Amino acid sequence: MAKKSKTAFVCNECGADYTKWAGQCNACGAWNSLSEVRLGPAHTDSRAANFTDAQAGYAGAAGQGKVQKLSEIDLSELPRIPTNASELDRVLGGGLVPGSVVLIGGHPGAGKSTVLLQTLCHLSQALPALYVTGEESLQQVAMRAKRLGLPADHLQMLSETNVEQICLTAGEVKPRVMVVDSIQVMHMAEVQSAPGSVAQVRESAAYLTRFAKQTGTALILVGHVTKDGTLAGPKVLEHIIDCSIMLEGTHDSRFRTLRAHKNRFGAVNELGVFAMTEQGLKEVSNPSAIFLQRADEIAAGSVVTSVWEGTRPLLVELQALVDDSSLGNPRRVAVGLDQNRLNMLLAVLHRHGGVLVGDQDVFINVVGGVKVMETSADLTLLMAVVSSFRNRTLDRDLMIFGEVGLAGEIRPVPSGQERLREAAKHGFRKAIVPAANRLKTDIEGMQVIPVKSLSEALDALDMR
Repeated sequence: MAKKSKTAFVCNECGADYTKWAGQCNACGAWNSLSEVRLGPAHTDSRAANFTDAQAGYAGAAGQGKVQKLSEIDLSELPRIPTNASELDRVLGGGLVPGSVVLIGGHPGAGKSTVLLQTLCHLSQALPALYVTGEESLQQVAMRAKRLGLPADHLQMLSETNVEQICLTAGEVKPRVMVVDSIQVMHMAEVQSAPGSVAQVRESAAYLTRFAKQTGTALILVGHVTKDGTLAGPKVLEHIIDCSIMLEGTHDSRFRTLRAHKNRFGAVNELGVFAMTEQGLKEVSNPSAIFLQRADEIAAGSVVTSVWEGTRPLLVELQALVDDSSLGNPRRVAVGLDQNRLNMLLAVLHRHGGVLVGDQDVFINVVGGVKVMETSADLTLLMAVVSSFRNRTLDRDLMIFGEVGLAGEIRPVPSGQERLREAAKHGFRKAIVPAANRLKTDIEGMQVIPVKSLSEALDALDMR
């Protein structure tokens, strides 16, 4: 007589499990996040459970249980694997680490499969690589590789969605790098739920991660995103993996940005820029030049700022439009910036700058689809708003950065010298910066105006 399967309720956000359904998760506080999953029998397939038997002597398999002092660990045992794409290596922190698990997400059509296929085709020329596809047929992948003109004579392909079978095959092939596209279509026979469910994604990711750690395989997982841009599946998926990166870009733009949100082997918020071409995704070595393609005639409300992305400065154009509001409650729209911070800065502008835009609609946009996460664009935003409000054009070769405090003071930002050098390299001859970020050594051809308060910045631009 067949045993009746048991059920549990798992939180999609944090992975906590409960014996019965509840409206709110007690662990993370999320509402309506519990999903019912059926629990299958314990894993009994000895072939899949002992996949490391086929990996005897393989890099990373030995010495897993040996206790060592932290100072005695030899870091040379884990050399990074360059991906032959400098922008991808930058985001990863210098390349792939053996035994690491990288999760790359993005909207449909962003180019996730394309960039990974390009990477593995080039890597396979020097080391064993395996591309596992669960969403496309082998013929579809081969057609894409031919269209992109990629070297396909050494890359090994596998069309499979069963996780146990994938690990058994990989144990025989012994790849140094493996791609699984995508984690949402993978399944395990012992988990009694459909592929893509919370239980399947969690267990499949955990099984693949264990395989990567015990065999020293650099594993890259492709993940889908929800309609609000977050990774689909349980939140615990982001805790299992070592590195989480997102490929962002709109369908009407040929540029794609690759940003690290979690990285155990490098800096977070590192940014890589690619351009979508007929030959696939091409690296953009000088992204500042791309985002500074300004019109011949500069309009009021356009200002350039320098933001710090990971380990390098990036020059972007910030635009503001201030117009009379026909509504009782004027609109505040910010694209690429935090809207709550916009509301706060407009209050500071009124209190400490004497400029009232409370009855005006204010629209802010960061050109090129870049998302500004740091506060160095505060002063730039306010100067763009005042420029549009006064209908006065600022100099084309002017660059502004600085954080604005609630008391109207201009606070310094990190790496101010590097930001100014990047601006000078692109032809900017004038800069308004926090007083604490003034130049220690002059930059030839650049005039730097240090300011301590918002009122000083307005006076420097004669915007009173």
